[in-house]
Amino acid sequence: MLVYECELFEVVPVLRRYARALTGTTDRGDALVTRCVEAAAMAPSRFGLDRDGDGARLSLYALLNLLFDRSEEFGTPGRPLPSPHPIERALAELPEADRRLYLLTALEGLTLPQAAKVLQLRTGEAIERLKTARTRVRDAMVQRVMVVEDNALLAMELGALVAEMGHIVCGTAGNEPEALALLKAEKPTLALLDVRLADGGSGIEIARRLKRVRDLRTIFVTAFDDDILARDARHLGQIVRKPFTNAGIQAAISRAIFMPQPVALA
Repeated sequence: MLVYECELFEVVPVLRRYARALTGTTDRGDALVTRCVEAAAMAPSRFGLDRDGDGARLSLYALLNLLFDRSEEFGTPGRPLPSPHPIERALAELPEADRRLYLLTALEGLTLPQAAKVLQLRTGEAIERLKTARTRVRDAMVQRVMVVEDNALLAMELGALVAEMGHIVCGTAGNEPEALALLKAEKPTLALLDVRLADGGSGIEIARRLKRVRDLRTIFVTAFDDDILARDARHLGQIVRKPFTNAGIQAAISRAIFMPQPVALA
């Protein structure tokens, strides 16, 4: 086997990772890599396979982009398929050059000048585009969290944990009317719910109302998880048992972020 062929096949796993992120699916990403490898093998000198250093890798990234832009075989030219992943959703809303710049630096570990070279961008322009992309990704991860808890001290503790993670506490409620008012006024994206409330109300019923009014992601924080099972409400959200730990709450919130985004019903 020729030296350039060895180098080409060594870089295939890296190309697959980028191609899958670029197209939005495993199958289309792999098909794109196959096309890329075939084209590069036909003209090794053109793609730097006969030279040392990062030249070949950068050329192959550029070839992947070119093939993706020119063919509908790998999805809508220049755009990935829709994804439930919050980071991918945020990136999909960016200009395509910004999205690819983020993938090349954050996913592939290229330096900013290397990524700019692949995308044929000036360094100054690449800096601004990457700054925008990073801001959009960070904002996509931030949740507006509503806390439904009748114990004021526990509500404060939960709110502090939420804020510590970088999310926004958009309000606390101790009963159903307060929770529904917060839902309308503050448009939360996530709710932490106690199950048994002091006024005789039920966090389970609040969760059902939240789902009917607006399909909101919920996490039950309760010592009465048997109530959730008995009332066939496990599908409404994750369960964190009281007494809760900081790690337990933070892990549940992190899992909720990566669930498919609910669709608002009203």
